[in-house]
Amino acid sequence: MAQMESALSDAMSTIEGAIGVALVDYTSGMALATLGDHQALDLNIAAAGNTDVVRAKMRTMEMLELQGAIEDMLITLTAQYHIIRPVTGKSGSGLFLYLVLDRKRANLALARHRLARLEAELEV
Repeated sequence: MAQMESALSDAMSTIEGAIGVALVDYTSGMALATLGDHQALDLNIAAAGNTDVVRAKMRTMEMLELQGAIEDMLITLTAQYHIIRPVTGKSGSGLFLYLVLDRKRANLALARHRLARLEAELEV
């Protein structure tokens, strides 16, 4: 648990424009850990809602018999970016990282790169 919280703290402190970050179990829709501005965004509700997005994409890939894995999903809003990144390690099966960015302050390419690195180093 401490490593998880450290990883989320690292994301908030090193990713410019980060508003919030969560580690989510997409089988249950529950956030295992969250960090960020809870007044700007309820990360638990966002985690549950984005679980449906992940499940739908997984089902669609299966129905289309697409090979490969999802690296990340990007949802762009007028004021924010939302990045969903499935955890690929064996111990992270069924989990995804969810990052919300302030669009005015964020560098999207750099944020995706740092989130990918965080995901690769994450031990659940």
